[in-house]
Amino acid sequence: MDQTAVILTDVVLRDGLQDEPVVVSVHDRLALAGALAAAGLRSIEAASFVNPNRVPQMSGAEELVAALPHKDSVRYSALALNARGIARAAAAGAEEITVVTSASQGHSQANSGRSVDDALADVADVVAEYPSVTFAAGIATAFVCPFDGEIAPEALLPLTRRFTELGVTRIGLADTIGTAAPEQVVRTLDVLRSTHPDTEFSLHLHNAHGQALRTVDAALELGITRFDSAAGGYGGCPFAPGAHGNIATEDLVAHLHSRGIPTGIDESALADAITLVKQALTRARTLT
Repeated sequence: MDQTAVILTDVVLRDGLQDEPVVVSVHDRLALAGALAAAGLRSIEAASFVNPNRVPQMSGAEELVAALPHKDSVRYSALALNARGIARAAAAGAEEITVVTSASQGHSQANSGRSVDDALADVADVVAEYPSVTFAAGIATAFVCPFDGEIAPEALLPLTRRFTELGVTRIGLADTIGTAAPEQVVRTLDVLRSTHPDTEFSLHLHNAHGQALRTVDAALELGITRFDSAAGGYGGCPFAPGAHGNIATEDLVAHLHSRGIPTGIDESALADAITLVKQALTRARTLT
């Protein structure tokens, strides 16, 4: 593995804040984006274009994306669950959109109000309408679902096949509730990578049992070089009962650095960004 190629995507602005009981202002979210970029994050998931009535924490996504502090070395992305979300994100100027579907029927119904097939068909119908946008894919509950239990690796193949048919070359696998054992993650990666050798797979890990770093180590041995994390370890899924926080960016950076794997992230500046997250949440609570 080229040890300079590990890329971390910080998701605190999206996955971190969506599970908090308050709404952080767009002004504070922009400041957080700037602080994360200053710390050396090259990839930042900035917003989710979902129904603000269901996820009010993501309100103001258009204003946020349009005003993000641009830096040549930083790539911002936005998340969308359906055709409407894709259209909103593209209109706001998002250059990279991650389209997300669930691996399990139970979570798909809770998260998007539709079956897995219907959710996938909805996004598939519009991806080709935005040739200037880079699309990535995310598969929620890729390993364990709070409603349907453990997900067999083979159950993901219809999803990954459809995404690759759409021209998607990077697919993220999410341990949404954070309970997947490293061995299960490795089995799933082995199945998917043998079927799609030209597709880049990444991991979005939550940390229910304190085993996420072991999963990272196992994935690194397989050549996986992209991981999601959230500054401060914030996050969860409001539509997945029992979901725990994301693997903390600061813990993952420190772990990688201890192994001699460079990330380009300044740990001191990252600590400053985490302080801003805490201050923003405190301000939001006082206004509630």
